[in-house]
Amino acid sequence: MTVLSAPVSTLPTPRGPASAALCDALRGEPGTAVTMPAVTDPFGEDLHLALHTCYELHYQGFPEVDGEWEWDAGLLAVRAEWERLYLDALRDSVPGGDDLDAALGTLLRTPAESSGPSAYLRDEGDWSHMREYFVHRSIYHHKEADPYAWVIPRLRGQAKASLVAVEFDEFGGGRGDRVHARLYADLLDGAGLDSEYLHYLDVVPEPMLALVNMMSLFGLHRRLRGASVGHFATVEITSPPGAARMVAALTRLDADPACTRFYREHVEADAVHEQVMRREVIGDLLDREPDQRAAVVFGIQVTEFLEDRFADHVLGAWHADRSSLRDGSW
Repeated sequence: MTVLSAPVSTLPTPRGPASAALCDALRGEPGTAVTMPAVTDPFGEDLHLALHTCYELHYQGFPEVDGEWEWDAGLLAVRAEWERLYLDALRDSVPGGDDLDAALGTLLRTPAESSGPSAYLRDEGDWSHMREYFVHRSIYHHKEADPYAWVIPRLRGQAKASLVAVEFDEFGGGRGDRVHARLYADLLDGAGLDSEYLHYLDVVPEPMLALVNMMSLFGLHRRLRGASVGHFATVEITSPPGAARMVAALTRLDADPACTRFYREHVEADAVHEQVMRREVIGDLLDREPDQRAAVVFGIQVTEFLEDRFADHVLGAWHADRSSLRDGSW
């Protein structure tokens, strides 16, 4: 197993005027005036790379960026405008409402004929498809469970205790070599890919960035705590069947054991987490704060919406016999 070194990711290659202006600003001194070109596409490559870059300042950061930028008032004001554009679009993209039983019921019903990238990989995908999928998901799994840690101080009682219990498992139960982000780095090594933090950011297109940005957006804002809980619950409920399909796919392709180990971990652990999230986290949160019900439903719906967008992008490319990444030469 390789040992992860300190993050060495640099500022990404811009994808439009906003992300270019942002990267230029971040190379300068914090506290200087921040002006950005207008952005109008809530699902554009430019917006989501810019948002991802802003959010990364709260994670590992960039070696060439002064740490003071994390809380720079001018940058936060610009980011807030981008967040409003994205959040408004998400609200317009899902039905909303407060029918939590219906939202959870949809998640708990596994269709007889599963679809999506994991089913494609299980049934007919080849090793090149699998490696592409790993590259996409690396942007997510390099910070797996990190955004949910921000929710902990915003919960009370059993909801707090149970969410911490789930997070403890996500972070390896106290063992650094079992942290899920570490297991994914091992998976990348086993697949012959680069396991450096965010190494593939420049080739991963908007649908995955939008998904990861949603996690950060919900986690960073206390007012969106219910949506963050709804998102986290969705991940834990839907993960076991998807992970089982990935185990079958990797077994069929005779993959390195490190690749299979990551998904076996999620089959076993997330089956327990699903019950904890539904009954102890959501249940106790809504007992204490019933006004958060619609927010939890929103988090569930948005997660499904963004995962479906990602699946449509990937499968559309594969069915057209082309790469789903931004640069097929990766």
